[in-house]
Amino acid sequence: MTSHPPIRAVTPCQREEPEIWFSQTPSGVEYAKALCLDCPFRTACLEGALERREPWGVWGGELFEQGVVRPRKRPRGRPRKYPLSA
Repeated sequence: MTSHPPIRAVTPCQREEPEIWFSQTPSGVEYAKALCLDCPFRTACLEGALERREPWGVWGGELFEQGVVRPRKRPRGRPRKYPLSA
């Protein structure tokens, strides 16, 4: 009987371009987070990023900015002083 090497899962971060995980746009960040949803290593990736205090990027389906998990990426520029009228 021959021994076979273990089957390796090709994860989204191995399949996609590295820049995707460090997007500067809100839509790019949401795309990267969506790619992580079905990854079998999502929890381990997130735990590792928290331990390492990753400064930025998408890790384990979460956005890190300045070492803190953020719910979403803010668009560039200043926020409006007054809301738009409907």
